[in-house]
Amino acid sequence: MYSILTFLIVGTLWTVNCEQHSLTYIYTAFSKPIDLPGIHVFTAMGLLDGRMIDYYDSSLKKKIPMQPWMEEKLDKDWTTGIKARSHARARSSELHILQWRDGCTAENRAGDDKSLKFISGKDEYSYDGDDFLAFDDKNKRWIAPNPLALPTKRKWDEVKMLNDYTQGYLERECVNWLSKFVGYEEEDISFKNSEY
Repeated sequence: MYSILTFLIVGTLWTVNCEQHSLTYIYTAFSKPIDLPGIHVFTAMGLLDGRMIDYYDSSLKKKIPMQPWMEEKLDKDWTTGIKARSHARARSSELHILQWRDGCTAENRAGDDKSLKFISGKDEYSYDGDDFLAFDDKNKRWIAPNPLALPTKRKWDEVKMLNDYTQGYLERECVNWLSKFVGYEEEDISFKNSEY
């Protein structure tokens, strides 16, 4: 009985002392232009802990910071990744939609050096509204919930370098950006609080 109670107390304290953060980018690409207001051939948006931090679309052709600290802290090189992805879409006479979501979740444990530790990552694709492929970051392989994605899954799983790169991006590069963004946001909050 005492061991169960101790486990519950320690488990609760462990959870309380952990602060989780997430960074997610969501991309949507249409195979051809659609003549509707607000619908763009390509859009991308970044979310830090569920709040939008930046936005890009193929009509504006530039990344728009949605938080003051994004504009203040980041240089112009920050837009290159989005521009590269905006050109990586299939062109078709038929209308198709590709959606892609990638990101990571990390935590900072109380008493640590404030660096974030990777918990999980996601790299997921949907095609015409149906789940298509997702990266399994625990087993470093692709999952195909859609039978039409099985050939792509097999092909991608055979490319070890792709899986290593995807895992590395989620565990390191994504967490590095997440750490940067969390730090910038915390600096901005601290600065605003010191003004009062």
